[in-house]
Amino acid sequence: MLPFIKKYQPTLDTIKGQDSAIQQLTTFLTTFDKQKKKALFLWGPSGTGKTSSASALAKQYNLDLIEVNASDVRNKAQIQERLGNAIQQQSLFSEGKLILVDEIDGLSGMKDRGAVPTIAKLIDKTTFPIIITAYNPYDQKLSTIRSRSILIEYAALDYLATTDILKDIAKQENITYDEVAIKTLARRSGGDARAAINDLQILTINNKLTKESIESLHDRERQENIIQSLLKVFKTTNPKVALPAFDYVSEDMDKILLWIDENLPREYTKSQDLVRAYQHLSKADVYKGRIRRWQHWRFLVYISTLLTAGIATAKDEKYPGFSSYKPTMRILKIWQANMKHAKKKAISTKIAKHTHTSTRRVLDSTFPYFKEAFRNNKDFQNSMTETLDLDKDEIAWLKK
Repeated sequence: MLPFIKKYQPTLDTIKGQDSAIQQLTTFLTTFDKQKKKALFLWGPSGTGKTSSASALAKQYNLDLIEVNASDVRNKAQIQERLGNAIQQQSLFSEGKLILVDEIDGLSGMKDRGAVPTIAKLIDKTTFPIIITAYNPYDQKLSTIRSRSILIEYAALDYLATTDILKDIAKQENITYDEVAIKTLARRSGGDARAAINDLQILTINNKLTKESIESLHDRERQENIIQSLLKVFKTTNPKVALPAFDYVSEDMDKILLWIDENLPREYTKSQDLVRAYQHLSKADVYKGRIRRWQHWRFLVYISTLLTAGIATAKDEKYPGFSSYKPTMRILKIWQANMKHAKKKAISTKIAKHTHTSTRRVLDSTFPYFKEAFRNNKDFQNSMTETLDLDKDEIAWLKK
């Protein structure tokens, strides 16, 4: 049986929820000879129509689609072999070619060395339009490609657009469905139309979709990247889209809170939006403290809601463009502070033992003078090193 996602590949006119992106694609292709940049970079969550748009564009304009996936061509030699000749040779049976490099953010590690620079060079000398897809175009490793491309955002689909897609397929397949069931299936997809279509096919072997069949479907086991989940929260004002954003992320709630805290100022540039967002974030932190103090684990649902729907609805409208999200440095700073304090406490304990006083007293009053003398007096340094049996790390730390 042919998969529904292949059987019902959309045309440019039937792709849902991406009208602006489709218009930009069409304009780029029809004015390609005048374009300074010869590549389009389509970015956004999975299942939003990026790959389907490229296929539909090639079909509508009778172009030979040369498609490669970054997971299949992972180094300079493979990319040159698959794409090098294709971008220079004319098509025999079509009016031209369209080059698609799909999921380029899948490149990583030593085995992919040379892949990105090679693609960047191919963009410089191509005679045919190139389309690149990814969910995060601002990954540092993609900077050379990004600078040579026109970026086009594909927003996460709302559940109504996904519902329309499912209903169109159900009609053509003579599938009877419960209205609540098909909308529930659309909501569960989190804006991923591809996943929703696959689920529809799995659940309708008997050509019927009911609420019972939805309830029997186990949650899709999918580990989402934290950046993609942040996009779902930061790039929507719809709480229904934001609520499940972190359901499949392999990070605990503490780490997620720190990720949001680190990247909020990068995304929310209006002061009132930022104030409201941090109010939600601080409330989530309060509930986290109550769980730690009283073990009231029922508060987890409040934390999750505040970090998703709360943050998403704090802004008046979605911000355009893309911010480069970064991991929090707070954990590293805490660790560094702890390491610094640990050395200080270890040295103070040695001083306390020889001066017959408490470590706390040394830390509060004696230590600053001791460190200053140690750093500036060579004789004192040598004497204390021997007396206190200081190791190399402790000596180096005192000399800073």
